[in-house]
Amino acid sequence: MRVLIIKLTSMGDLMHALPAITDAAHAIPDIEFDWVVDQAFSDVPLWHPNVKRVIKTAHRQWRKQPITAWKDGRLPNFYKQLNAQNYDVVIDLQSNLKSAVVSWLHKGDVHGLDKDYCREKPAHWAYKYRYSVNLQQHSIEKMRELMAQALNYQLPDKVADYGVDLSAYALPKLDFVLPANYLLFVHNASWLTKLWPLSSWQSLVEKAVEQGYSVLLPCGNDEERERARQIASISPQAYALPKLSLNEVAAIINKASGAVCSDTGLAHLAAVAGIPTVTLYGATDPKLIGTYGKNQQHIISDVLEKALENPKKGEAIGMQNITVEQVWDRLEGLLPAK
Repeated sequence: MRVLIIKLTSMGDLMHALPAITDAAHAIPDIEFDWVVDQAFSDVPLWHPNVKRVIKTAHRQWRKQPITAWKDGRLPNFYKQLNAQNYDVVIDLQSNLKSAVVSWLHKGDVHGLDKDYCREKPAHWAYKYRYSVNLQQHSIEKMRELMAQALNYQLPDKVADYGVDLSAYALPKLDFVLPANYLLFVHNASWLTKLWPLSSWQSLVEKAVEQGYSVLLPCGNDEERERARQIASISPQAYALPKLSLNEVAAIINKASGAVCSDTGLAHLAAVAGIPTVTLYGATDPKLIGTYGKNQQHIISDVLEKALENPKKGEAIGMQNITVEQVWDRLEGLLPAK
């Protein structure tokens, strides 16, 4: 059986789709998947052994220059790839407007969420087969439920399994020898309201080093690299990593003793790896889209907790009131004894 998944972004959301593929592979042993995905995250689908091919989009670029993208052949080439093969089932696991455009471009029938369950309601017009799911559950469980309905198998009554072995990926060549015992501190995030103060990260580095750990600090761009360097400047046992591919970061995370993460894509990668991880939340509710799996702990800003209890108050949300002691105590409780 050959299935096409349409799910373009974002990094964490793509990882949330992996357990649905694991379920399907257990229910339908001969199943194989192709996956339409944003080119920036095209490594993620291929982590799963049942995903055989990715079809890359550059929809952010195409949206800015659609005429140019059509004339230079990028859009026609994508359309050709999208329709080059006949699939038994095509499923839009994203169910928003940008994924619905891709669904509409596919010549065959597409499965997706019904109008009251789509993230962006007009998306349901792109689907011939429409389903309802429980919206008051984690994103992973919603996709598991949608996949089971679309492929007509019984949703397994067991914990979500990412089905991924990250040990297959090689460690990158670095300008230092990778320490034996290290923690990954994912300090970066896309929103300012998700950033823990730089001084707090520095204090956390000091605590980690005192306990015999080195610390690695990843980055995704020059600004984040500079922030990583500032945090690392507190100790010679802290290292600012260069910008790496997702596969390289996956290899590093897979060998880490543990991690502390901002609410960002790499936090979900730590969950995929199953390493002891504390993720800090100050702007989003982790109940529906937080890190998910074994060895995962969340620390929620007191301000966020109040905002969730009384959303109409519109209070400012910040990370400053999450203390270094609180974070280290939670992480230390997860880490295995040396």
